[in-house]
Amino acid sequence: MTQQVPSTEPELTSVRNFRDVGGLPTVDGRRVARGRLFRSGHLAHASDEDAAALASLGLHTVFDFRNAADQKLEGPDVALPGVRNVNLPLSDPADGAEFWRMVRDGDLDQLRSILADGKGAARMTGSYRTIITGRTAEHSRVLHALAEDSVPALMHCAAGKDRAGLSIAVTLLALGVDREAIMADYLKSNEKHRRYKVHRSSTAASAYSPEVMELLSPLFDARAEYLRAAFDAIEERWGGVEAYLERGLGLTPEVRERLRERLLD
Repeated sequence: MTQQVPSTEPELTSVRNFRDVGGLPTVDGRRVARGRLFRSGHLAHASDEDAAALASLGLHTVFDFRNAADQKLEGPDVALPGVRNVNLPLSDPADGAEFWRMVRDGDLDQLRSILADGKGAARMTGSYRTIITGRTAEHSRVLHALAEDSVPALMHCAAGKDRAGLSIAVTLLALGVDREAIMADYLKSNEKHRRYKVHRSSTAASAYSPEVMELLSPLFDARAEYLRAAFDAIEERWGGVEAYLERGLGLTPEVRERLRERLLD
């Protein structure tokens, strides 16, 4: 019987969507090591207890993929002793500012205008494709850092679902993790205790009516179609994962091997 490696994942009460990516299988029979790669939502509101739990993980680097607008809204991450914080925004601070204002403040008719009839889901799939094709420099920087000295590492954005989800997925592709396992990890963000809480300006019941929540759901769900759109973008632009890693992200065989040495059992 294979011995189960104990989880290094503490239960956090003030940081959403935190988890250890360890345990995921590669196509050649290895596994991502526990305690090396973590993902979460932002750390801005971490309690003292949660900050202490994070500090106990021995993190080397926290990669924060939020942009300036996110940080203004939520605040900076709490400081963790001895941990390097690297901010690599994966979306333009001004991109979608009016859109997100309407999500927070808009009435039902406004939400229908920007989200109904599949427009919300289409926005998400388009964003995933753009992050893959347009942010190769950022993803390359993360992977090279992990290969050099940045492990253990935590990757996060605001909700820990989209930007962090894609960056984790790219890292797992570079490690040779099974595609279905990558998808399964991504979809864990839908679990009730992990989901990002929807915040609307109004506290009236109508601000959270069933129709409003249905309209907003494409923005706050982790959907398989979104990650598949990212994978499709890799195939269409580079012809496959190997070419994406080599030509798109500039990963040499030596860098990939160092990455595997640091992150796999």
